[in-house]
Amino acid sequence: MYRPDIAQFIKAKTIQIGLAHFAESMGSRKMAGQSTEKLNYNGVHIVGLPRTSGDGYYESVISDPEANLIEITI
Repeated sequence: MYRPDIAQFIKAKTIQIGLAHFAESMGSRKMAGQSTEKLNYNGVHIVGLPRTSGDGYYESVISDPEANLIEITI
């Protein structure tokens, strides 16, 4: 993940520095989509539906019960 705006947030002390997210590679778009659908069906909070990100990754994003972000990628 690339955050060109990170310096302004650090200077303003508006974000906490540390873990940004976890990522799990699924191997294919189909598997990433199926995993996201299954997690959604089971009540997991979907933060972002499968898409191609600005940096070229195919991903969806979920949140665990402790609000950690997890990317499901290929």
